[in-house]
Amino acid sequence: MFKTNRKPSLLLLFALLCWAATSVSAQSLVSDFVDIRPKLNSPLSRFGLGNPLDQVHAVASGMGGLESAYQNPFHLNIQNPASLANLQSTSFEVGVYARNANLSDANGSVNTWQGNLRYLALGFPLRNPISLNLERQQNSWNAGMAFSLAPTSLVGYDLRLESEDPDFGTTSNTLKGNGGAYRFSWSTAFRFRYLSAGLNVNYNFGKITNSRIVTFDDVPESLASEFLEDVAISGFSLGYGLQYVYNFKTPNKNGVMVPNGKRIVVGVNGNIGNDVDTDASLLFRRFSPNGQLFVSDTLRSITQQQGVLTLPTTYSVGVAYEDINRIFIGVDYGNRAYSQYRNDAQPDELLDAARIAFGLQYIPNASSYNRFWKRVRYRAGLRLEEDGRSVDGVQARRNAVTFGLGMPLRLPRQQVSFLDLAVEIGKFGVPNILDENYIQFTAGFSLNDNSWFFKRKLN
Repeated sequence: MFKTNRKPSLLLLFALLCWAATSVSAQSLVSDFVDIRPKLNSPLSRFGLGNPLDQVHAVASGMGGLESAYQNPFHLNIQNPASLANLQSTSFEVGVYARNANLSDANGSVNTWQGNLRYLALGFPLRNPISLNLERQQNSWNAGMAFSLAPTSLVGYDLRLESEDPDFGTTSNTLKGNGGAYRFSWSTAFRFRYLSAGLNVNYNFGKITNSRIVTFDDVPESLASEFLEDVAISGFSLGYGLQYVYNFKTPNKNGVMVPNGKRIVVGVNGNIGNDVDTDASLLFRRFSPNGQLFVSDTLRSITQQQGVLTLPTTYSVGVAYEDINRIFIGVDYGNRAYSQYRNDAQPDELLDAARIAFGLQYIPNASSYNRFWKRVRYRAGLRLEEDGRSVDGVQARRNAVTFGLGMPLRLPRQQVSFLDLAVEIGKFGVPNILDENYIQFTAGFSLNDNSWFFKRKLN
C-alpha cells in the first residue's frame, strides 16, 4: 500500500504561519512589528501608505528586484505566483533586513537605522517529483501553493518646523507618524507543459498614526494644540501571474530533440486595483506643553469613521535567459498606477511610477564536490524606479545597484537549503530637495524538503 509521509517540522511551520494570519488580530500584529522596529525618520512616509517595502525575497534582491520572469525549483517568487507551479521541493523561507540611511535637505542631515522582518513564507509543489520518477509518470503538468506574510509599507517621521508669528513669536509644529501596512497572501499556480498561471489572494491590513502638535514657544503659559489621527485598513486584493518557458533543444544519441538546459522565460505579473475598508479616528485637544500646570481639553473626537481606500493597479513584464545551474540574466519593466490611489481618511495626490530592473546570476560549478565557493550563486543587479510621491512638482525616485550571494547548505538527509545575502547601495528621494543615500542588507534562509507529499511504498 501507499502512505503519505509529511515532515512534522514543516507541518508545524505551516500551522504557525496560518495561525499568525488568522488567529492574531491585525492591530496586535501591527503593534508587534512596530515595537521591534528601529527608529525611522522619513518625511516622505507621511504621504500615501508610507514608504513602500520590497516584496521580493533575498534571491531577487541581489538581482535588482527581478520578479516577472524569475523561477527556481528551490526558491519562492510570490510576486509572480505562476513560478510556484515549477517548484520541485517544499520551501520554508524567512528574511530580515537592515538599512542605514543618511537623509539631507537644505537645512542639514540626519543618519537613521531601520530594520525588521522582511518576509515569512511557505511554498510547496502539489506533485512530488520523486514520486513521479518512481512511478514513471510524466511531469507534463504540476501545481504549487504558498502562504506568505510580509510588511508592505512603513510610516515613520519626527519633524519640528518653526515659523515666526507677529503676535505669538516663534511657533513650532511637531509632526510625528508611525505604523504601516501588511499583507498575508495565499498563492496558487498551475502549469501545463511550458505555460504557468498563478493567482495571489491578499489580505491587506495595518494601522497608521499621524500627529501634529502646535506650540507657541515665546508664550510659556499658552496651551498647545494636538491633532491626532489613526487610520486602520483592512480588505482583500488580487494579484496574478503568467510565465512561459521556451527550451532550446539538441538531438540526443538517438536523434531525438531534447532540452539542453538553456531556455528563455517570459513573464507578466501584477495586482488588480480595488477598494479596501478604512476605519479612522480623529482627536483634537489642547494641553499644557510644559507640564507646570496639567490641562487637557478635548475639543473634538471622532471614532469609527468608515471610508474607502483605493489600491492602485500594477503590472510588470520581464524576460530572462537561463543556462540552468550556470547563468541567469533577466530584465523587468513595470508600472504602478498610483494616480488611482484614493483615501477618504487621508486624501493624497500621487503620481504613476515606472520601474526598470536588470539582474544576473552566475554559478561557477554547481556540481563541484569539494569547492564550496564554486557552488555559490553570485548575483548583481540594477534598479531604476520612480516613486508615486512628489514635492513641489518634483517626483521622488530611487536608483540603486545590488549584489548578492546564494550559499548552498547541505542539511541532514541531503536536503539542499540556502542562505541568501543581498546588499543594495542607492539613492532615494526628491532630487535636490530631499536626498537619502542608503545601504540595505538583506538575509534570507530557505529550508527545502522534497519529502512533502512523497508516497512511500510499503511491502
